[in-house]
Amino acid sequence: MTCSVRRTRRSRQSRRSRRSRRTLRAAGAGAAALLALGACGSSDSGSAAKSGSSGSEQLSGEVTVFAAASLRESFTTLGERFEKEHPGTKVTFSFGGSDALAAGITGGAPADVFASASPRTMAVVTDAGDASGAPETFVRNQLEIATLPGNPDRISSLKDLTGSGLKVVLCDEAVPCGAAARKALDASKLKLTPVSYEEDVKSALNKVVLKEADAAVVYRTDVRAAGEKVAGVEFPESADAINDYPIALLKESRNTDAAKAFIALVRSAEGRKVLTQAGFLQP
Repeated sequence: MTCSVRRTRRSRQSRRSRRSRRTLRAAGAGAAALLALGACGSSDSGSAAKSGSSGSEQLSGEVTVFAAASLRESFTTLGERFEKEHPGTKVTFSFGGSDALAAGITGGAPADVFASASPRTMAVVTDAGDASGAPETFVRNQLEIATLPGNPDRISSLKDLTGSGLKVVLCDEAVPCGAAARKALDASKLKLTPVSYEEDVKSALNKVVLKEADAAVVYRTDVRAAGEKVAGVEFPESADAINDYPIALLKESRNTDAAKAFIALVRSAEGRKVLTQAGFLQP
């Protein structure tokens, strides 16, 4: 009887011991699972934080923009706004005749963006394979006659520029403003021999500002930018010689993200406002 009782007690203790070990194992497994979940949660949080950080990565570095001389004032304004909106960036401009800028790009001059005053000069770059993607027209421009302040020679038409005794300056026909002037003159069947052909529109305008010429055929944006230094005369033939201005990211850009962001600013509502205030037409 006593032996039987002892065996029963040992059996009960054995069962309790096995239940205790199973409980401890289950508790340990649960704890391990919780630790694993916690670790996953920490890892996911870290990944999300890194992802969020990279998603909001700021632009930095220099953006080099080759732009037609007639864009000097408006692009300078947009460049300052870009640098303010993106601390750590710097926009460097090279303004000049579109043909010279295109030749520089195809010749290997380092640049990120090209803004030309005509599709023809942009084609020099695209045909050479130096543009990344198709150029986009962002504004248009129209010719105007710039005269001395107060218009002392009473110039009122393109035909008046053919009068004897007037010193008239044109842009070189290789640059967009010169090609447009030639187109307007041909459309009106007028012959004009200028005292000089200038390398870009700013150089042509400057001849009048310095009183070295009586008049120049330039863009109306340049007349507006000159303020009281010149007087402007519109002429109907200019409607036949309006220039489209394309802009493109360059294939050899060293700061593609910032270059794309600058192009986006130029084509944004903010950019259009600056450009139209300068006298440019919408495409």
